Amino acid sequence: MEHSEASQAQTGGRPEGAEPFGALQPLADLLNPIAAARELPWLTTELLRIAAGTSDISFDEKDPRFEDVTWQSNPFYNRIGQGYRLFEQWFDRLAAATGGGWERQARARHAASVITGAMSPTNFLLTNPLALKRAFETGGTSLVRGGKNMLRDLAEGGMPRMVDREPFPVGEKLACTPGAVVFRDDMFELLQYDPSTPSVHRRPLVMVPPELNRHYVLDLAPGRSVAEYAVEHGIQTFMVVWKNPRAELGHGRWGLNEYLAAHGRALEVVRKISHSETVNWLGLCAGGITTALFLGYLAAKGDAHVNSATFIVTILANTSPNVIGMLDTARSREMVKRAAAAGEVFPGDMVRSGFAWLRPNDLVFNYLVRGWLLGEDPPAFDVLAWNHDATALSAKFALESNELILSCAAAHPGAVKVLGTPIDFGKVDCDSFHVAGYTDHITPWRACYSTTQILGGDKELVVVKSGHIQSFVNPAASTRYDYWAGRPADPEPDVWLAKATLQHGSWWPRWA
Repeated sequence: MEHSEASQAQTGGRPEGAEPFGALQPLADLLNPIAAARELPWLTTELLRIAAGTSDISFDEKDPRFEDVTWQSNPFYNRIGQGYRLFEQWFDRLAAATGGGWERQARARHAASVITGAMSPTNFLLTNPLALKRAFETGGTSLVRGGKNMLRDLAEGGMPRMVDREPFPVGEKLACTPGAVVFRDDMFELLQYDPSTPSVHRRPLVMVPPELNRHYVLDLAPGRSVAEYAVEHGIQTFMVVWKNPRAELGHGRWGLNEYLAAHGRALEVVRKISHSETVNWLGLCAGGITTALFLGYLAAKGDAHVNSATFIVTILANTSPNVIGMLDTARSREMVKRAAAAGEVFPGDMVRSGFAWLRPNDLVFNYLVRGWLLGEDPPAFDVLAWNHDATALSAKFALESNELILSCAAAHPGAVKVLGTPIDFGKVDCDSFHVAGYTDHITPWRACYSTTQILGGDKELVVVKSGHIQSFVNPAASTRYDYWAGRPADPEPDVWLAKATLQHGSWWPRWA
């Protein structure tokens, strides 16, 4: 099976001014002079109390940056830490004072998290007691290692390295469920997994990963692979493996229609191989969006070749807070439109960095401190190894999928047209199984819930007590995460959650 390295994603070049995940436009809102003036007496009072050593500002017990006992025991560092916590609280108040809808307020909070995260005293050697202790204990060796790490990361683009990928070679430790490519064209390869049971169900399953990620997040590692689990339960399993788009090959023209046409080709190949009239379909995140569009197209054509569908962390409309709505600004939208019109492709490192900056403390500054100040090697972790193996993204696909969600057109029959055909998502009447993550910061569970209200048919929903990736990398043998389950009959997600049944362990057995 062809496997393009992440470096191939760079061939399209970075579009000028490209910021596919939005810019920090709300900075002016955060520094609104009226709001700042209103908070000035409180801010001044607290600063004086910190200087006098009488402040009661405390450190968040869940914040790993301030776990070292020095922040509590040393007056100098205690005051620095309290000053920083005051800085965070001030920005929180300014963000809360931002007017407008939830999108503008969410942008303000995101900007605040980036700015305050960057200013944390733990990011700097002289104000990080743990880094100073490590330097003393190692005789300066940690600083030498950290300097080498920093120079390496700066040479590779500037982002601190998150993971050591060497222990996870693709095909050996990751994506290692046995299978073979049974079809290949310019846009995708179709992988058929080898059966591992004496007999298999006649009706096959087709998995569609996100168009902007590597497919093997659904076949992560033995015991942590949805594909492996399906095969072990006698399900004929196929995987769509999207090609990594490259601008010089004209892949910037790949939009929703092109990806939906690819779905159709995959359907015909799977039906021919399996000798089954109907198939089951699974779409993950952006792959769930195109799956829903494809099913809507089939319904409009009276085509009943899809028996059921699984939608994992999938949103179709901007009806509740989500990342797409948060980062949509006039500036970012115009930039993506220009890039799409020019047939450009966003490089993989840009896409990966954009997602990392959604959680700056956890996914950027944490690794900066560990790698650059403490001189530690990056951890070896399968999910991070997959995440680092970034793919490029067609600007046309980014534009069209964003416009679909932001317009909320999916909630209105006939408002969406694909492959020249108006579609009504309510006429997608096959059974569907929906998965969302309770702490998902990319596709929040309430936004995923709205998908169940847009599609027709008999539906079941599980909301896992975890985030975006861990909501489906949820091995059957694991008891780490629980989930709520039930039929999403109520239009209000929180009303549904209050009535849903809490289950222990993985949702995989329920799904199978």
